Amino acid sequence: MGMANLQRMAQQMQQEMLRVQAELETTIVEGSSGGGVVRATATGKQELVSLTIDPSAVDPTDVDMLQDLVVAAVNDALRASREVAEAKMAAVTGGLRIPGM
Repeated sequence: MGMANLQRMAQQMQQEMLRVQAELETTIVEGSSGGGVVRATATGKQELVSLTIDPSAVDPTDVDMLQDLVVAAVNDALRASREVAEAKMAAVTGGLRIPGM
């Protein structure tokens, strides 16, 4: 494989990675906890965009439980976001782990 071919392949991979990164910005994933009473929505870029709490989950005498449900829902959404991002990037890189991606 010549140097020109290698450079062309690198450029194609870079363009594809930029396309995937832009796609991840508009990809939406959801996480939940407490059987769905707390739902968190995030982008494929691991940014939390919304949090929904069912009024039945709000108990002024047990704020700790609500806080735990919120943390669990957010972590669930962020885990889903990472999985989507890793799958999309692996499709571009052929599974090659590139630092910072």
